[in-house]
Formats: sequence, structure tokens, C-alpha cells
Amino acid sequence: MKPKVLILTGVGINSNRELAEAFELAGAEAHQRHLSEIEDNPQLLLDYQALGFPGGFSYGDHVASGKILGNLVKAKAGHLLGELKERKVPMIGICNGFQVLVKMGWLPQLEGEAIQQASLTHNDSARYEDRWVKLGVPKEAQKLSPWLKDIDTIECPVRHGEGKLVLGNSSDLEKLEASGQVAVRYLKDGEPTQAFPENPNGSWNAIAGLVDPTGLIFGLMPHPEVAIHGLQHPRWTREGLQEEPQAFRVFKNIVTYLKDS
Repeated sequence: MKPKVLILTGVGINSNRELAEAFELAGAEAHQRHLSEIEDNPQLLLDYQALGFPGGFSYGDHVASGKILGNLVKAKAGHLLGELKERKVPMIGICNGFQVLVKMGWLPQLEGEAIQQASLTHNDSARYEDRWVKLGVPKEAQKLSPWLKDIDTIECPVRHGEGKLVLGNSSDLEKLEASGQVAVRYLKDGEPTQAFPENPNGSWNAIAGLVDPTGLIFGLMPHPEVAIHGLQHPRWTREGLQEEPQAFRVFKNIVTYLKDS
């Protein structure tokens, strides 16, 4: 039986179809559900084996990117977090979806509590950045998170104006690093970098994405769901068609995990 994945839609989200396709190709059954359905019946979340928060511009990025949607989801479904964690339900948040997870406190959960401990703020360039980047996956994250098992690097695009990851203080950053919750980092010449444009936003310690302490909740600013076919890469004609890009393995990994659970 195919695992069922809920993909959130509506209110300015615009990458739901791409995320659904990535899960479908990986062997899951993706259901796109409007936010209003979740508001009316939050228990719907419990009908699914995984949750996806896609990219977009929810509520027009008013107040701060992801803040309004994060507050709504937390208000309506925050009480289900404990049950979702107990059921070991994987979640992924991409771009605006990552902003949502961070701002409602589902990432990074350094103490296991759903309180906001980080933020994603305006890029250092003060511009919207739309470019391909290379990401490195730390060994600790490969071991901790089923999303990232045996993936060393990922190439995929970024497209955001508020992607700079910051934390409240240096102590939280140290905890984050020590816990192995840094999921992906921006790379230049194979090494983590603060240099623009390889690091398109100036994120602290080149951090492009996080996982929670269980490794099951994964959020990142770049878009792996639009890099699942080799021909989507801007250099595919020069470097040859990749049959299975590393970005696609993110989704294959979690579907395999769900089928084996």
C-alpha cells in the first residue's frame, strides 16, 4: 500500500503540485488539501503518514514570510503535535514551508518544545534570489534523518527574499551544531561558505536547512522538489542527463522509510 502524504494548499502557496509530483514519483499517494479543510477539521492530519508544507508566498508574506500561516496552523493543529510525534509522522517544509515550520516552533525544537527559536529573515543582498545552489549534507544529518540517508550533496534552486537563517543567540547555534540538526549547508568548492552567491542569503554557518531532534521533521530553503529530473538541471546538456538526481532521493528515502515502518 502506498503511504498517504498530505500537501497543504491555498492562501498563496504555489509549489504544491511540484511537491505532490515528487512524492508521487517516489511511490507515495499525495493528497493536496486546502488550508480551510485543516482549519475546519484539524484531525485530518492524523489520516496521513507524512505532511508536506510547500513553497510559495502564503498570505503575501505579510508581517514576515510564513508567520501568519504558521500561527494559523499552530492555533488550529498545534495540540496535535504530540500525537504526530508519537506516531513518528515525517514532515517536510520547503522555502515558505520551512519558514512556517520555524516560525511555529516545529523546527528546530532544541529542547523538544514547539517554541520559536530561530527565524528566516531578509537576504543579505536585500533582493529576491533565484539561482541554483549546491548543498552539502553533514554525516550527522545523514545518520539522524531518514530524509537524508546516504545523500552527500544536493543541487537544486533557491527562490526567496527572506532565506537568511538566524538564531536568538550564539548558545542556541552551538546547541544546534552539537545536536547534529544542521541538515544541509551551502557549499562553494565543496566547503560550507558564507560567500555570495553560493550562499544566497547569508545564513549563519551556511545553514540551508534543519531537522528536529528525531530527524523526521525536515525544512530547507532550497527547492529539491523541482530538481527531481536530470533535465531540470541548467547544465544537463553539457554534463549529461542524470537518471536520478540526489534531490529526488530525498523523497525516495522517506517513502522507503514509511513503507518499512
